[in-house]
Amino acid sequence: MPEDAEALAEFGYELGLLIRVRRSGWWHAGVRDPESVAEHSMRAAQLAALIAVEEGADPARAALLALWHDTQETRTGDLPHTAAAYVAKPDPRQITADQTARLPERSGAMVRGAVDEYEARETLEARCAKDADQLEMLLQAVEYRDVGVRRTAGWIDSARKGLRTETGRRIAEVAVNLSPLSWRDR
Repeated sequence: MPEDAEALAEFGYELGLLIRVRRSGWWHAGVRDPESVAEHSMRAAQLAALIAVEEGADPARAALLALWHDTQETRTGDLPHTAAAYVAKPDPRQITADQTARLPERSGAMVRGAVDEYEARETLEARCAKDADQLEMLLQAVEYRDVGVRRTAGWIDSARKGLRTETGRRIAEVAVNLSPLSWRDR
């Protein structure tokens, strides 16, 4: 149906905003041009697959959950944790329902299901995806620290405290003391 294609195209344009939405908490640390939500989600999805395969979970499912975990930020922006004292946390499920209301049923159900599973954290894949979200933030903090941003410890500590999988914890333990360019020097 033409309206289905139109709804999918419109949603594609909305998702494109994630390329321009910056991870705003990093401005507090002095990062002038922080990564976008899309950049964060890409690496989080890749990390989710790696964590999942090590944990015995479905890597494709974990990556899918991580890929959709922040798509609501097209409508809210990236709210730093300091906003929590002033505004209620937007309900990701409600935003996703609004975003997908016009999509064809199968597409909308897939997106809503992925967001719901991620938010519920009941499956191993969802826990791997959440750990990937935290681990991506930790890696980004170490990368910023490596180029001279001094106030990254809070992000590193917060990420480490949020990790639930053994694989995520093991990666974080070594990552905080590893050069972001160590892969190049091998």
